[in-house]
Amino acid sequence: MKNQLSLIGITLLLVSACTVVPIVPVTSGKSQLPATSLPPIGILKATEWSSLTGWTDDDILPAWDAFLRSCTALMNRPLWQEACTQAISMQQPDSTKLRQFFENRFVPHQVLNSDGGSDGLITGYYEPLLKGSRKPSGRYRFPLYATPDELIVVELGDIYPELKNMRLRGRLQGRKVVPYYSRAELENDTGKGATSMQGRELVWVEDAVELFFLQIQGSGRVELENGEIVRVGYAEQNGHPYKSIGKLLVDRGELVLEKASMQGIKAWGQKNPNKLNELLRQNPSYVFFRELPADLPGPLGALGVPLTAGRSLAIDPRSIPQGAPVFLATTWPNSDKQLQRLMIAQDTGGAIKGGVRADFFWGFGPDAGNQAGKMKQSGKMWVLMPSGYTP
Repeated sequence: MKNQLSLIGITLLLVSACTVVPIVPVTSGKSQLPATSLPPIGILKATEWSSLTGWTDDDILPAWDAFLRSCTALMNRPLWQEACTQAISMQQPDSTKLRQFFENRFVPHQVLNSDGGSDGLITGYYEPLLKGSRKPSGRYRFPLYATPDELIVVELGDIYPELKNMRLRGRLQGRKVVPYYSRAELENDTGKGATSMQGRELVWVEDAVELFFLQIQGSGRVELENGEIVRVGYAEQNGHPYKSIGKLLVDRGELVLEKASMQGIKAWGQKNPNKLNELLRQNPSYVFFRELPADLPGPLGALGVPLTAGRSLAIDPRSIPQGAPVFLATTWPNSDKQLQRLMIAQDTGGAIKGGVRADFFWGFGPDAGNQAGKMKQSGKMWVLMPSGYTP
């Protein structure tokens, strides 16, 4: 890619790729970016409560604590102040009172894709447990890295409001800003990428595939040899787009589509250890971590509050506001059984792009991982926005 692009060119890159990849200098003024240059990622259409499939059947009480956590981040935003103030003041509400609260304070908006479609893909994620050590050894060879000092992050929305929730990442090369190192470059022991990461190791783990999926999940726990549990969470990303290795294995004829789950990919890796590194490096995206307090009630999502198992949702913030309640109508993993419940949008993800697109947080441990790995369901979504909101 050329090192010089106009802001219009950058915008087209962002829209077409759906993920911010390399960072390039902005060489044109704001006046050259028309207000209509960004097509909608999703559409919010006001509707009636009766249109929410399963709304009256859900026990929404388990979502209440998750919503109160959102309010700690939303209280300073005028649109949310009244609703959050009332929510915090409510004493031991039951499900009936909570339903009345939402129906009186909020207006449901159905989420539509940019083409007007109401159905989308719902996947799952979880908080895994890995075995690790504070020091490298023959057993623990794969490091989790903290964010490198040379990684530059540019929040485009700080300069161009039209580009809110879009950012560019890179590194300085002389006076130019160039793309940051890809996964393959960071894992090449003799390359500049790996050299730049020396001293940034948090812990070392024993399994490369487990580390790869930890990066996809965004947070997890590492059990050290002395029994200590280290909680780690997403800190940054290298700016390269996420590429599905499951899809790649299907395209190569190595797996059938039905087996292209997390469990299926792990099984393939055990049978094909000599091909594993090459496969993993086909995904250029790389996640950096930070160590989190061990006593958190859940992993921290992008909103900055702990996630709630079975009630937190990762969404595309360009179409759904972070912190908002979202009613989800989908099915259980590999099943036709209805899964209809109130969720709270508290996280994002590199592969979560579009209007009707979400990642369901299943919680911690192998059971949660089993559900998350199997979940590739169709679903519909409604965002509950405070009265007075205008899409």
